Amino acid sequence: MAPKLSLHLFQEPDSFTKLALFAFLSILLYFLFDYLCFSKNSNHPPSPPKIPIIGNLHQLGYLPHQSLRSLSLKHGPLMLLQIGRIPTLVVSSPEMAEQVLRTQDHIFANRPLLKIMDSLMHGQKNTSFSPYGEYWRQAKKAIILHLLSNKKVQSIQPIRDDEVTLLLRRISASSGSVNLSEMISDTTNNVVSRAILGKYLVSDKKKNDEFHYSLNKAMELIGEFRVEDFFPSLAWIGKFIGSNDLVDEVCRIINGLSSAVIDDHVARDKAEKPDFVDVLLSLQDDPNADITFTRNEIKAILMDLILAATDTSFITIEWAMAELVHSPEAMKKVQEEVRGIAGKKSMVEQYDTNSMYYLKAVVKEVLRLHPPVPLLLPRESMGDTKILGYNIPKKCRVLVNAWAIGRHPDYWEMPEEFQPERFLNSSMDYKGHDFQFIPFGAGRRICPGMAFAVATTELVLANLLNRFEWKLPGELRGEDLNMDEAPGLTVRRKESLVLVANPRS
Repeated sequence: MAPKLSLHLFQEPDSFTKLALFAFLSILLYFLFDYLCFSKNSNHPPSPPKIPIIGNLHQLGYLPHQSLRSLSLKHGPLMLLQIGRIPTLVVSSPEMAEQVLRTQDHIFANRPLLKIMDSLMHGQKNTSFSPYGEYWRQAKKAIILHLLSNKKVQSIQPIRDDEVTLLLRRISASSGSVNLSEMISDTTNNVVSRAILGKYLVSDKKKNDEFHYSLNKAMELIGEFRVEDFFPSLAWIGKFIGSNDLVDEVCRIINGLSSAVIDDHVARDKAEKPDFVDVLLSLQDDPNADITFTRNEIKAILMDLILAATDTSFITIEWAMAELVHSPEAMKKVQEEVRGIAGKKSMVEQYDTNSMYYLKAVVKEVLRLHPPVPLLLPRESMGDTKILGYNIPKKCRVLVNAWAIGRHPDYWEMPEEFQPERFLNSSMDYKGHDFQFIPFGAGRRICPGMAFAVATTELVLANLLNRFEWKLPGELRGEDLNMDEAPGLTVRRKESLVLVANPRS
């Protein structure tokens, strides 16, 4: 006798089930149609095999800059991926970088709209991610004129000197191992805060810790994969599963503190020496100003500068100390140079670093191996265009892999090795003219704060090397140091750098 089938399996589905099934099939067919249309166009740049709906999303990996370099070795230096719904051009050679950042810079000067930046920066009113246009031009002009020009960078030298002095005292007062990552982070935070705001951002330790945690968390969130950025129609998922709650909390803390900073400047005595916040506020009352900034725009600009300037300097100094401990010969060379120029001075001064050529080579080599933003900040094409005859569609996202370019074997001998000597007697620089070395980007959207970051980096590094002998705790040797990277928009060390500092004899 044939087995008796359960009739409920074949009952007519209810209305909700029908609706859910219809919605699911509609979404599936929509993405499948889009996938097939994308695949049919044979005039796109080379692309790895894709999976329907998610495209190449699964190939990004834990550290996207490394995964994308591996893919580019198979598919070429100009590679088009489909990340969810977003066509994404990946650039991995100096020639292709020059096409995007110089030859067609006018096409690729825009930034994509990212939900996290929209929330954190009041509609992407920060200069790093604001859309290309008049607001971005005027905001960048104000920042360079009043904060990041060479003259302004030199004028805040007393602030750098104060904070480096405090750093050296903290290290001298410590016994045994020191968490150098934590100390460097505090120093760069303080330099940036005082340079921009005229004072420490937060004097209360508890609030200061909360704010620094929020800043670090913000950088993590900016670097994370977010469904709404690659599947705009599925933006509701973040709210449904609660992943937006952390974003909201971080935004609340940062927004509250930046509001307090502005309120303090509005209320304070106008006889005090004006700082950058005062300058931005004064433009609101200047009838001759090219642009006036709203309160939210000022908050976005301030937080953008603090995030960017702090992270760039901190990451470079941390990796520099790690690479030098990992490479004893380079450590010996740079310490001999620094101490030979500093002489018996307990404090290296900024002008001393002008003749420290090996130190400058160390900084360049660190920026080559560990660019603070390895994929640079994403760009977006403002119109249809062609590169090497390939069609690049409008609103195509562009990732320039500065990390892969800095390790390209056709341009660098022994590219994975830390060799500062390669920059001695070389005119190559990081200012956007040499496309095999673009840690700060190039073109219209090049990082405007590179002079600020490098000045802080060189001064802190020179003084750490002058005053102390550095080694790993216990019996560990340089080759034992873990050099793994942590994921994120900016790439820090995976582990904090903990070293033993012995005073120079």
